[in-house]
Amino acid sequence: MNLRRLKYFVTIVDIGSLTQAAEVLHIAQPALSQQVATLEGEMDQQLLIRTKRGVTPTEAGKILYTHARTILRQCEQAQLAVGNVGQTLGGQVSIGLAPGTAASSITLPLLQAVRAQLPDVLVYLHENSSADLNDQLLSGKLDMAVLYDRSPTVGIVSQPLLKEELFLVGTRGCPGQAVDLCAVAEMKLFLPRNYSAVRKRVDEAFSLRRLTAKFIEEIDAIPTLTAVIASGMGVTVLPESAAQSLVSSANGWMARITNPALNLSLAVNLSARAGLSPQAQAVKDILMSLIVRPLQENRELLLVG
Repeated sequence: MNLRRLKYFVTIVDIGSLTQAAEVLHIAQPALSQQVATLEGEMDQQLLIRTKRGVTPTEAGKILYTHARTILRQCEQAQLAVGNVGQTLGGQVSIGLAPGTAASSITLPLLQAVRAQLPDVLVYLHENSSADLNDQLLSGKLDMAVLYDRSPTVGIVSQPLLKEELFLVGTRGCPGQAVDLCAVAEMKLFLPRNYSAVRKRVDEAFSLRRLTAKFIEEIDAIPTLTAVIASGMGVTVLPESAAQSLVSSANGWMARITNPALNLSLAVNLSARAGLSPQAQAVKDILMSLIVRPLQENRELLLVG
């Protein structure tokens, strides 16, 4: 087993076609098929299933794919680390952001800070659900991800940043600075689907109080949710940072939920198998400082007000 063969295998799985992979890799398809056959012989396992629609990995292939991504990424990081000795940091850093997290509000400041402090580093930002972001961390497609995740995931190291309180947000009929969870259950609620961390926390709170919520629609996209709440059709529940953003754009109100108060832990997730490259560590340091500082300042303003 060698690195070139692993690279071929990863490319085939990513593209899902031997023919297209051969074109991307600039290698004849029969030669690429032979490389796969050699790899399967070394593993003593069938790694790919060939169909008329393309190729998909077997269970053994999925396991090898995950390890191969990690191996190739570590080799790339080793080359970059050696090449960067005595030089400024450079290369690409991939960051995943869960929609509605505090990290979403610092995207522009992050890019500006990286451009100022690390001009040779290219940042790739990817927004997706927490589950998908963790999968991409495990496969080596992302360096880090910022998300609300309350359950441990095998192969993921989670570094807590802070806890954000959940707020009720709307544009009509403000209930005041605080609202009881029982009152929330009587309102027309628009929330993400049940795989989101916010939805899971809200459902858990309703269940513990034996309440039944009036869910009108399930909306994952923040722009759509903002438009719906701005129209006055109902209310939603969001972490503090996302709530402040929606209130600002929709000219609405936000109320702290009580009995019980609800909160979520914001964390930076990393792969337990692949260490961060020097440039990724530098970007992570900038990211963490930008996330924590604005939220602390916003809380101070709210307390003063």
